[in-house]
Amino acid sequence: MRLRHAVLALTLLASIPMHAADVQDVLKPARERMRASDFRVTGRLVKVDGGGKRTSEDVTLKAKWIAGSLKVLLDVRSPEAARAHILLEMRPDGRHSILIAHPGDAAPKALPLEQWGDGPNGSSISYEDFLDAHYYWPEQQLTGQPRYGARECNLLRSTPGAADRTRYSEVRSWMDREIAFPVYVEKVVRRSGAVKEFTYYGLRHNGGIWSASQVEVKFHGRAGSTLLIIERGTGKANLTAEEFNAESLTHF
Repeated sequence: MRLRHAVLALTLLASIPMHAADVQDVLKPARERMRASDFRVTGRLVKVDGGGKRTSEDVTLKAKWIAGSLKVLLDVRSPEAARAHILLEMRPDGRHSILIAHPGDAAPKALPLEQWGDGPNGSSISYEDFLDAHYYWPEQQLTGQPRYGARECNLLRSTPGAADRTRYSEVRSWMDREIAFPVYVEKVVRRSGAVKEFTYYGLRHNGGIWSASQVEVKFHGRAGSTLLIIERGTGKANLTAEEFNAESLTHF
């Protein structure tokens, strides 16, 4: 009888969903990491096609939390035909925006939502992927504690609200339980149902903040991928608001 009661108790415990406080324990470090953003990095976007051929673009990425929102400036520096300045802003209330300018433009242009799934020169990493806005979506659930490779993770499922500007219907994040940083993420494209896979390599701790030195992005079931490779940079760049001025996007 005691064994039966013990089995019943374990079954009931297993059926109890994780508490909201547990969700906040996972979300809090991710949101704090975004609010602490003040970095400048230089690297490459490397596209690998289905046959293994590689093409590379030099990029500089700057980000800083300013006046309640995250501003990200992506500078695609080469090749010449791919040059562009992209200014992204992530607001916790879902009113995100993306501006883009190419050499010769008189003024930056607001990128319509239907083009947020595009990427620099056709890469798998879309413009929206630089925002990581899913950590502020209203629906957050912990759906398990799986392993990813050798890492123990919390599996976070994020879904957007009606006010969130996004092309994704769901994001699943495998968050390392020790460092609260993603090691693998799946994003579901809203209309097609296609799944984008993000794998984070070279995790490092610098100035109290975790980051990855390389991110691989690919569509599930499709050949080819894109690598974002960080070559150098600083996590405490002391950036100013003027460096994210929209009027300066047309200056090349």
